Amino acid sequence: MALTSAFTSVNLPVKNVEQSKAFFTGLGFELNPQFPENENSVAIVIGDNLQVMLINQAFFNTLTEKESVDTSKYAQMTIALAFENREKVDEIVNTAVSLGGKLHAEPEDHGFMYHWGFVDLDGHLWAINYMNMNAAQG
Repeated sequence: MALTSAFTSVNLPVKNVEQSKAFFTGLGFELNPQFPENENSVAIVIGDNLQVMLINQAFFNTLTEKESVDTSKYAQMTIALAFENREKVDEIVNTAVSLGGKLHAEPEDHGFMYHWGFVDLDGHLWAINYMNMNAAQG
């Protein structure tokens, strides 16, 4: 059997935990009650067995000896999420922009896949997708 994780948590450094919490809950994500929030972090449920820990930059820096990426200059990763339809993709990206995020490129329609994205308040890249698996396989 292939190696699989029972639970995944992506840790993202943020400048202001409260502002980032408001941004992601404004998008419709919920807090993970199993991880109590505090001034240093908050856990946002992204999917089944998947969360994003929004961690205050200063505290995040204590977790690693490496320098954090300056997201105004560099992309460290893109967080790609898939949703049920194109309309939901548009809704999420438009809501992100209304909450202070920025657009990341123009929407792309590849027939079987519709893709658009945004940059959150801290410069992290989010790819929001809809995939028609029937069309992709056919």
